[in-house]
Amino acid sequence: MSANRRSRNWYGKLDKDGFIHRSWMKNQGFPDHVFDGRPIIGICNTWSELTPCNSGLRELAEAVKRGVWEAGGFPVEFPVMSLGETQMKPTAMLFRNLLAMDVEESIRAYGIDGVVLLGGCDKTTPGQLMGACSVDLPAIVVSAGPMLNGKWKGRDIGSGTDVWKFSEAVRAGEMSLKDFMAAESGMSRSRGVCMTMGTASTMASLVEAMGMSLLLNAALPAVDARRTALAHMTGRRIVEMVEEDLKPSDILTRAAFENAILANAAVGGSTNAVVHLLAIAGRVGVDLRLEDFEIGADVPLLVNCMPSGRYLMEDFCYAGGMPVVLSELAGAGLLRANRTVMGGDISAYAEGAECDNRDVIRPFGDPLKPAAGIRVLKGNLAPNGAIVKPSAATPELLEHEGPALVFENIEDLKANIDRDDLPVTPDTILVLKGCGPKGYPGMPEVGNMPIPRRLVQQGVRDMVRISDARMSGTAFGTVVLHVSPEAQAGGPLALVRTGDRIRLSAREGRLELLVDEAELARRRAEWQPEPPHYSRGYAKLYIDHVLQADRGADLDFLTGKDTRLVTRESH
Repeated sequence: MSANRRSRNWYGKLDKDGFIHRSWMKNQGFPDHVFDGRPIIGICNTWSELTPCNSGLRELAEAVKRGVWEAGGFPVEFPVMSLGETQMKPTAMLFRNLLAMDVEESIRAYGIDGVVLLGGCDKTTPGQLMGACSVDLPAIVVSAGPMLNGKWKGRDIGSGTDVWKFSEAVRAGEMSLKDFMAAESGMSRSRGVCMTMGTASTMASLVEAMGMSLLLNAALPAVDARRTALAHMTGRRIVEMVEEDLKPSDILTRAAFENAILANAAVGGSTNAVVHLLAIAGRVGVDLRLEDFEIGADVPLLVNCMPSGRYLMEDFCYAGGMPVVLSELAGAGLLRANRTVMGGDISAYAEGAECDNRDVIRPFGDPLKPAAGIRVLKGNLAPNGAIVKPSAATPELLEHEGPALVFENIEDLKANIDRDDLPVTPDTILVLKGCGPKGYPGMPEVGNMPIPRRLVQQGVRDMVRISDARMSGTAFGTVVLHVSPEAQAGGPLALVRTGDRIRLSAREGRLELLVDEAELARRRAEWQPEPPHYSRGYAKLYIDHVLQADRGADLDFLTGKDTRLVTRESH
């Protein structure tokens, strides 16, 4: 037992303070010997009935505890804020940084030596990692796991992706409201996160690619007994990591982030990975920039999962999961050498991986789509950058010029998108303002604007859409997102007017507003931001301090880390 263990500053002192710390813990029935200097492992749990994705984490926490006890540690579970992506208004992203603060301060304030992060729903995984990186104790992730495949009328249906498709079909008169409502009960058949390659499954996949979890953490279904076993083994491993003093900063190097970018392209991952990886990198001290995501631009799409393909996460699991993807990247000479929570190199995650369904995980030389990685766009409409996801877009629209139809805010969009007299054609570019980090606030997933009803009824299912918002990882379309600076911060997006011509070129990485500079200067002199939507509490703090999307939308005073031990006692 280590005399220098962090937890000894709480439970190893033979004085009044040590008495207080130990005595109150003993009211839960813990015996004397658990305070003998063994590693104390925090289990950071985001379980909540208001976060359906994470509803299985209580059982996984018990499995982690079994593993910790088996390895000679002392497990202690603690709750943090839970972010239910499908339930929170105005958007769960508003609260990601609040969760990160909760995680950081809980880890720092309590007498633990390492932490297991139990998350799953979109913002819980990055929020927990951000907080843990800022304290830099040994940490490892266990994800909630995806739901079983959705089922309706004898076929598989996918979270989010088919919701968008069915909704448009109803608007077009191609699907009855009765059928739409019937599909609802078959969509979410078990606990777990979206079974499409949405943000939750994307982040779990990237956590695995960065070496911050055990093998198969991303794909094992939430209700699969093997996920419970994985949680048990994670509990064993975190005790060993404390003994080895293996911290996030040892694992989350630049190489780890590059592997995540490459993997995100290969799996057809969510555009939300961009803001989350940038924020995590900012906490751990890696100089990751938006332009670095071009590393994955030419990586082909290997995973045939919705929204970029046809299968679901359950199929991805049975085909071999992330080890197969990492094996394909390694075989192409792309996987960067990097340490993992297992202590060895990430290449060990790919060793011996076998693919059991080549239609679900394609070989590198025979991909589903070529050059599928997220493209970074720059130009006078997005001086600090914007992004587009080619794997989910209509190829012909990735090179496009057309007139803008502008919606000043989300209310404007909702009030007018279905007007029969809307001045719109398939060549029109829809522009939405006021949905960035400061403007909404929180940068919601509304960038995949609905196609105007008059066009939907003509059979149009995609058109170029541009905004300072995000979109769900389950969504699809030729959607330009994360325009920075955002409109509310005075970015050029604020100056766009209906009728202005815009040029998009994913090939050249350009997004241009075709209006002369003199006219833009005149508009800028007249421009006034919308009044903020919140004037108190956390939301005001967020609006005042949030960074722009190209810097991960973290709060400016939370970047970096503070690993100092708290020495002042409360009594």
